[in-house]
Amino acid sequence: MRYASFHFSAPPPLPLMRYFLDTEFNGFGGALISLALVPEYGDQEFYVSLPLPGEIHPWVAQNVVPYLRFVPPGVDYDLSRADASRHLEAYLAPDNDPLIVADWPDDLAHFCQLLLTGPGNMIALDGLRLQLINGAGFSAAVNSKVPHNALHDARALKEFCLNGALSGVL
Repeated sequence: MRYASFHFSAPPPLPLMRYFLDTEFNGFGGALISLALVPEYGDQEFYVSLPLPGEIHPWVAQNVVPYLRFVPPGVDYDLSRADASRHLEAYLAPDNDPLIVADWPDDLAHFCQLLLTGPGNMIALDGLRLQLINGAGFSAAVNSKVPHNALHDARALKEFCLNGALSGVL
């Protein structure tokens, strides 16, 4: 009697998940106001807003603050910085090698600051990669449905990267 032999191969690795990042902050060098991540696949978006600083830059007061709440109720979290860090940790926990894509250095800087939970401490991550793209031709003010809202700007960045000028590059 012959027995058939079966050879199983490991399933292909999951594709690298890219998260498109945008932040809003209180003017040049100012405090983080909101942060959004939009995944390449699926609809599990991340959005958090932090307490506003006591003194708000006039441009930010006019162009950012009025649009902070223009997000779906399921992702609208107004949290302290510490709680925002924990929320970010929980969001990224299922992904062991997320790639964060941004078009502006300050976005990456604010994202990295949110990873920190205290002196010598950071949120738990298995790995993380950052990518700063050349977003020539991209303008959140032009491409976003709600300009200067981090979630809508991150969605516009995703659209630009995946369907626009950078679709073959990323």
